[in-house]
Amino acid sequence: MSHTIHDKQKLINRVRRIRGQIDAIERALDEEKGCLDVLQQITSCRGAMNGLLSVVLEEHIRCHLVDAEPDRNDGEGDSREVLIEVVRSYFK
Repeated sequence: MSHTIHDKQKLINRVRRIRGQIDAIERALDEEKGCLDVLQQITSCRGAMNGLLSVVLEEHIRCHLVDAEPDRNDGEGDSREVLIEVVRSYFK
């Protein structure tokens, strides 16, 4: 079973929150809110999108890189876990 199907409800809930944030950006623009308010809404939305991308990508790595052998020779541990940490740091 695909990880997106397994975590379907959690992912849909995240998407719905993001949709709400996008609606808030539109309302702020319609109401001619100040630039700082609009920028804050955009930044929040971007953070939520990055969070969603991070979750899906992390689970993709865990589920679909199962054939990768753990590389314990370099002291770094499982190469999948190293890649996940790099991805996490990118989205911070």
